[in-house]
Amino acid sequence: MHRPLPLPLRLFRLIRLALHLAMGLATLALRFPRAEAATRARLRQRWSQRLLDLCGIEVQRHGNFSPCVLLALNHVSWIDVFAVLSQTDAAFIAKAEVRRWPLIGWFAARNGTLFLQRGSRGHAATLARELAAHLRQGQSVALFPEGTTTDGLSLHPFHAALLQPAIDAGAPVQAVAIRYYHAHGRRTTAAAFHGQMTLMQSVWRIVREPRLRARIDVSPPFPTQGADRKALGRAIEAWIRERVHEDLA
Repeated sequence: MHRPLPLPLRLFRLIRLALHLAMGLATLALRFPRAEAATRARLRQRWSQRLLDLCGIEVQRHGNFSPCVLLALNHVSWIDVFAVLSQTDAAFIAKAEVRRWPLIGWFAARNGTLFLQRGSRGHAATLARELAAHLRQGQSVALFPEGTTTDGLSLHPFHAALLQPAIDAGAPVQAVAIRYYHAHGRRTTAAAFHGQMTLMQSVWRIVREPRLRARIDVSPPFPTQGADRKALGRAIEAWIRERVHEDLA
C-alpha cells in the first residue's frame, strides 16, 4: 500500500531543501562569476543531483546524451530541469514568468537559463538567434516544445518552430521523454506541476512521497541538415509520445 511520509519527515525535507537552495544561491553569487565553464557544469550537476536526493527522487536514464545538441523534452514539472542537469549540461529555455519568481527567477537567470517571452514575435526571433549561437559554440540547449506542463500521462502538441535554431546551426536534436514512478513501479502524477497548482503546492506533493523515480529516455540524434522543421517536430513528438504512453495500459 502506498503511504505518504509522516508530517515531521516532510517538514525535515523542506528544511533541508531550503538550506540546499541557500547554498546554491551562495555558490551562484560567489563562485560562478570567476568559474570556468567546465567548473560551472560540474557545480550544476552536483547541485542538481543533491536536490534530487533531498526530494527522494532517483533518476534512471536510458540512452546517452550527445554533445552540442538541442534537447526536446516533454514537460511535467519544475523538477524535469534538475533531472536532466543531473545527467548532462545544457542551457534551458524557460517562460519569461519564471524570471519573476522570488529567488527561483534570480537563481535560474544566474544559472544560464534563457527566457522566452511568449506572444512576442520579435523576442522569439532574437531568442532563436541566441539559441543557434549557443549551439554553434558547442553548448547544448534544452527546451520544452509543448510550451506548458502536463500531468505526465499525456502530451500536448509540439511547437515545431522551437526546433528551427537547431536547423539553422546544423546541430542534431535529441528527443527526451521523462516519466515519474512510485518506488513500487507504478506511474504517478505526484511530481507534476500543472494547471492552477502553485510552486509550493508542487514541492509539498513531492516531499510527501517516500521515494520517486524519474525515468529519462534519450533518443539517438535526429539529423537536421536539410530537415523540414514540421516533419522533424512530428518525428520527435511521436518518439516521445510512444514512451509517455508506453506503460499506461
